[in-house]
Amino acid sequence: MIEPGLNELGPPVDWQGAGVDCASCSRQALLAQDRCRIGQACVEDRYAKRIDRFFFWNPELAKDYLAHPYFEVRAVAAKYVDVFHLPQLTHDPDETVRWSAALRLPPKQLRALVNDPHREVRIRVASRLDPHDLGSMAADPDYYVRLVVARRLPESLLTRMMHDEDAEVRHMVAVRIGDAWLPGMSKDDDSAVRCEVAKRMKPGQLHLLLDDPDWRVRYEVASRAESRHVQRLVDDPDELVRDAARQHLQESAAGVSRLAQQHATCHPF
Repeated sequence: MIEPGLNELGPPVDWQGAGVDCASCSRQALLAQDRCRIGQACVEDRYAKRIDRFFFWNPELAKDYLAHPYFEVRAVAAKYVDVFHLPQLTHDPDETVRWSAALRLPPKQLRALVNDPHREVRIRVASRLDPHDLGSMAADPDYYVRLVVARRLPESLLTRMMHDEDAEVRHMVAVRIGDAWLPGMSKDDDSAVRCEVAKRMKPGQLHLLLDDPDWRVRYEVASRAESRHVQRLVDDPDELVRDAARQHLQESAAGVSRLAQQHATCHPF
């Protein structure tokens, strides 16, 4: 019986458009064992869902279809074949097959795909490769591959991406890079990157952003920088920055006063 819900696909046809004929199928013996079913679980069908169900029922047969002329069959077989057969698929001519293999390849064997011509494959590789092996992908031509790399690269190696051409990548670097390197990103061209830098900087570093053109960055400076630098922002063109600077100075002054009182109480003479 054809699977309910798939009847709209029409009569089962193979990848070349010909009708599926169980009588001429090399896997005809499986039909009697209920290990395949026309219109539901069939390796000769053009639809990936039916091919997938065939291998779900017969995973041990996946290795026999890694050179099948239809890319969908090879791609689905890659989901079920044992890992020892996966490396041969890294050279498959179709990116869907290589992508499917990349989902399951052991990390060391993923290195064979770091320069794959298709971005979706490289994205998958960057998502699974050991972080310490990602260095060569930090200069990938695709921004999203580099973004994935920036999310996973060890912090000590992030410095090579501080000046990436894409602002979204640099923003991710600013989120993760060590504090000592933040000053090197304080003059970034993108205001969102500088905002992230300002949020993470220590008070003693924030003076580097005193003259930032973005009021959001100056607001962060006014709220947390050392008082001797915040004084410059009490007359800032932006009202929110001025208010933040004045409040910060008042709180700092009050804190100093409390410390003085405590000191006097502890040492009355």
